[in-house]
Amino acid sequence: MTLAPTLPERLNRARADLRMGLPVILSGEGAAILAAAVETLDADRLGDMRSLGAPVLAITARRAETLKARAYDGDLARILVPGDAGLGWLRAVADPKDDLSMPMKGPFATLREGSAALCRAAIALAKTSQLLPAVLTVAISDGQAFAQRHGLTFLPLAEAEPELFRTGPLHPVVSARVPMVASQAGRVHIFRPEDGSIEHYAIEIGQPDRNAPVLARLHSACFTGDVLGSLKCDCGPQLRAALAQMGHEGAGVLLYLNQEGRGIGLANKMRAYALQDQGFDTVEANHRLGFEDDERDFRIGSGILREMGFARVRLMTNNPAKVAMMQAQGLDVTERVPLKVGETAQNRAYLATKAAKSGHLL
Repeated sequence: MTLAPTLPERLNRARADLRMGLPVILSGEGAAILAAAVETLDADRLGDMRSLGAPVLAITARRAETLKARAYDGDLARILVPGDAGLGWLRAVADPKDDLSMPMKGPFATLREGSAALCRAAIALAKTSQLLPAVLTVAISDGQAFAQRHGLTFLPLAEAEPELFRTGPLHPVVSARVPMVASQAGRVHIFRPEDGSIEHYAIEIGQPDRNAPVLARLHSACFTGDVLGSLKCDCGPQLRAALAQMGHEGAGVLLYLNQEGRGIGLANKMRAYALQDQGFDTVEANHRLGFEDDERDFRIGSGILREMGFARVRLMTNNPAKVAMMQAQGLDVTERVPLKVGETAQNRAYLATKAAKSGHLL
């Protein structure tokens, strides 16, 4: 029978569980933990987790640095949760919105003994669920039996860990002609990941020759810039300029990847904007939230281009990391086509930070 969910499907189910406030179970290396995302955890489930043992809060080293908590595990810190700590304390540690008004949250006692592998996987699940990367964990015995008894998603670490960082194949769902301002000869292709997660789009202008380098743009979704016309970034102007150039040349492919806010999601992007209003730049804001500078996975774009039959690209980008990624994925970048548009008084500092800290060629 093939009715049971595959491992990628179970991982996607685990992400949905975390977003709903349900804990999941991770097991491996002779141990098991019950893990819940702090952002969606409620008081009742917090009480239930406390009844099972001493809870540990796992946060990334980026967030730990802001909190002055020792990250003995390198990329993360495992904080012992005080006995009187409630949801308010947990969320204050996870979310930096009140860091400046309430700077003294510690001191924190962090674990240095034992493996952090299960906590690391739990944080990766929270990140890829586009939640704050802060996870409350508690050790349990016989994780699989516990999962069956309570109807929770169970993930063996040995199977789940490699899959967490793998980009699964994307399959074409449908395509249809869409006349656009940039070009009457437009076609939109929808691609769906194998695990049923969020879809990505390819906008094909004209009929690009599959045997020649295609003018291509990897554009990450930006609701604020693309839809609202935000002046805080250059995304909207880049989107329209890329399509216009493809229309002018008569052929091209723009990949619209649903990786809002450099892969952290719109809610976390708005949290980062709020931190920018407090005086932090875009990279500093991401770090205070517990994320890296850029959490996007551009392997998705190379996979779509290969699925569409392209092997060589003229890549429209100011980001050398995109060029390196495409080449690492076996696509030949024959030319980097600059895309310098959309500077405003409101985004000038943002663009300078991208150049200084993220290596963009602006």
